[in-house]
Amino acid sequence: MRYQNIEDIGLVNSFKRNMEKIGLSPLILGLFLVLGVSPYLIQDEYILRLMVISLMLGTLAMGFDLSAGYIKVANWGYAALMGLGAYTSALLLMKLGISPWIGTIAGGLAAGLLGLLIGILTLRMDGMFAAILAWFIGLILMALTTSLTGLTRGAMGLNVDLYFNTAWSKPYFYVIFTICVLTFIVLRWVTKSNLGLAFNALGQDVEAARTSGVDPMKYKVINFTISCVIAGLVGGFYAHFIGILTPDVMHTKHTVEILVIAYLGGRGSIWGPLLAAFLLVPTFEYLNFLLEFKYVLYGILLISVMIFYPGGISGFLNYLSDLMTQKRKSKSSKKDSPA
Repeated sequence: MRYQNIEDIGLVNSFKRNMEKIGLSPLILGLFLVLGVSPYLIQDEYILRLMVISLMLGTLAMGFDLSAGYIKVANWGYAALMGLGAYTSALLLMKLGISPWIGTIAGGLAAGLLGLLIGILTLRMDGMFAAILAWFIGLILMALTTSLTGLTRGAMGLNVDLYFNTAWSKPYFYVIFTICVLTFIVLRWVTKSNLGLAFNALGQDVEAARTSGVDPMKYKVINFTISCVIAGLVGGFYAHFIGILTPDVMHTKHTVEILVIAYLGGRGSIWGPLLAAFLLVPTFEYLNFLLEFKYVLYGILLISVMIFYPGGISGFLNYLSDLMTQKRKSKSSKKDSPA
């Protein structure tokens, strides 16, 4: 029996180590499990829809954080890349009859390919050049979707078939929940691997990273491309969840929304932006009567976070965790010390 208990403990520890390798600590795994069963506990359709939107924006913010938080490149064309994924999936379905499930993946690949091109053209220089070029390309994409009326119907928009023959939010919740969890696992795995070490080194000091054998161009392009793929995937989901596409989906104001969520959550944390989305989206929905001041409030919030607490929510929670750990160690050392 004693040996059996030792084996059980070994299996539990092995499971924990394997989960942590893919970014799922016991706490995070538990939170995802609670989130996964929540549609069966919440019957309010309005709240479920808010949760779907929170997952969607949280996933976008995690992808944005990979570049902004690790290699210090803020992609100002992020919403346009999401829109590219959305239009790619929608047009493949409408023009060629390709399944929206395949179209969603194709949308991610299209956004990733454009991100790769932007990265190759600009990431040899300062990250600001990549941000500005991505912004200009976003404006060009929005102009093209407005002017190519034969293909996109311009400002009139496209009516896109949904994933399911229902507008109820529960099935859509599980689609974006799957995308979100997979995105989280991939990003946590990437940032904990040698790639993540290279990204961190580049974010801290490019020249020091170069002298350590890190190729700045190579790793910046990899980082930027992964981030763009995530934008395109979520864009594909957006197209078949909302059902209506207009060029406005590519507007810079949507990038600002994603950026605020990412910075509020805490740059370089991955999980912080996801948590911030679940706090920010319902709050702004509750403050819907202030809708015309929405982006003013975003600006005030962003400036406040950057000035007073750059670490964001994740930084604050990590501080509390460290404080509690220190207190426990202090108490245990007092108990162990001789009277």
